[in-house]
Amino acid sequence: MGDINGKFWFGVQSSDDASFFGGDEIEPSCIEYFFDGGDMPDIESGIEVCKQKLDAHKDKLDNFFKDHEGWKDEEVAEALKVTKEQALEMLSWYARLELGLKIQKCVMENGSCSFEAEF
Repeated sequence: MGDINGKFWFGVQSSDDASFFGGDEIEPSCIEYFFDGGDMPDIESGIEVCKQKLDAHKDKLDNFFKDHEGWKDEEVAEALKVTKEQALEMLSWYARLELGLKIQKCVMENGSCSFEAEF
């Protein structure tokens, strides 16, 4: 329920990952998030941090996911030319970036954005 649909990336993205971009977290049996234009500086800052952390790996991950719907840790590590642990870290930042971009787009188009994340 909310403005953003989809699931968090299993195994690499926690349910509270949207907290990285600011917003208000309301915690009953799931986490409810609300963002509006006042959160845009935090959202944009979070997106930039994600891009910096990914660096050159972002383009490699973009290319990897053009050809793959899912992934195996070993395949991602091979595509990025990194260890499995490094690949998992890059996947975490990549998933977070995707979430941040969805939040940003939603706020820009609707003036606000809200959604729930199960935990």
